[in-house]
Amino acid sequence: MSANVFKTGLFLPAQAAAETEAIITKWFVGEGDAVKKGQVIAEVESAKSTFDFESPCDGTMEKLLYAEGATALFDKPVAEISTADESMRSWGRPAASAAAAEDLPKMAIVADKLEPSVRTISLLGIGICLPDRVVKNEELLSEFPDVTADYIFKVTGIKERRWAAAGVKPSDMAYEASKKAIENSGLQPSDIDAIIVSTTTPDVVMPSTACILQGKLGIRGAPAFDLNAACSGWLYGISVARGLILSGIAKNILVAGVDMQSRVLDKSDKDTYFLFGDGAGATVLSGEEKGHIIKEEILSADSLGLNMARRGYPGYEVPVNTSTFDPWLRLDGKALFRFATESFSAMVRELVVKSKWTPEDVRWVVPHQANGRIIKAAAQKSGVPFERFYLNIDRVGNTSCASIPVALSEIQNGLQKKDKIIFCTVGAGITAAGLSVEW
Repeated sequence: MSANVFKTGLFLPAQAAAETEAIITKWFVGEGDAVKKGQVIAEVESAKSTFDFESPCDGTMEKLLYAEGATALFDKPVAEISTADESMRSWGRPAASAAAAEDLPKMAIVADKLEPSVRTISLLGIGICLPDRVVKNEELLSEFPDVTADYIFKVTGIKERRWAAAGVKPSDMAYEASKKAIENSGLQPSDIDAIIVSTTTPDVVMPSTACILQGKLGIRGAPAFDLNAACSGWLYGISVARGLILSGIAKNILVAGVDMQSRVLDKSDKDTYFLFGDGAGATVLSGEEKGHIIKEEILSADSLGLNMARRGYPGYEVPVNTSTFDPWLRLDGKALFRFATESFSAMVRELVVKSKWTPEDVRWVVPHQANGRIIKAAAQKSGVPFERFYLNIDRVGNTSCASIPVALSEIQNGLQKKDKIIFCTVGAGITAAGLSVEW
């Protein structure tokens, strides 16, 4: 056996909390068979349902520990696999195993719940994930013989973007960004009291991508949920996390934003195809650790903009047969341009006033990287010089709700204590959000 290949047990996934056993009705693999992650290896019948048992990793099936028709326990392995997947080294009994009541998450009654009060909430570490694949404008021109790479740059401000490789899921990118954010915050995963994931491209409709991320991080018991405010989602998530901390529900909250729009773009749609890149960004909010202080926030939404940005099919991929519905991301570019320009500039002006700053005080405005022309037009009306608006859209495209943390990660090393920063964004809904932070 290779040095990096090891054996581990496979446990049945949990079903209802009261269940302790299930019947292996059929094995679809035999001992010695090679299996792929996600491959159905058995059919299992519990008291509540019949379900497929999928392999959690690539590997070779070493032993089947139960015969077909046998009753297997949730707290005992049902098979043994050899694998090189390092994430399986700490897999052991699944965190969600329903084997024993003492192993299940319990609702904790906390006697020393924090009293709601106005106090300092800080951003701690920032983490991001950008795919390795760089897609330049020239690569996208096959469907548009009348369009040039220079034209794309002129109307969007984009020269290249990052697209995720086949097989990568949004939760994979969220995990990489979150790992870095927690590490950079100086905390441990066990210090995280809640997880919020903003996304319009979840792994699946349910469970939430936040719960999937929770499992990848090895955190148990903390509340975890998704929210969808489109490109405004990361700032919405920060605002929700701030409220949870102030209410005493949590002390340290992981907020991740991830979108994988490259899989939902219509190659014939000039309004969307050139704009979007994939990415993830995360931060930790804390009510007790010292960090970068949140000053003021703005949240809004207006349903009159429902048709400005829309997609009618859920998830991060498009099915093969789409003859009866439109599965693609669609934008009303002209309407979005007007709305975003006015919203960005208004939020910057309002946050300067609410934060008791002057425009000259602002070190950086970090806007959602929607479109280079939108940002330039907004800067002219904001009162803050355009050279203080940070743009990286030329290199990463519009990464939706990940765009602000991705941009922030690029400037953070040059920031000084007390630097004043404004974030602003617009997204489908139509939503808008702004945040001021003192570094």
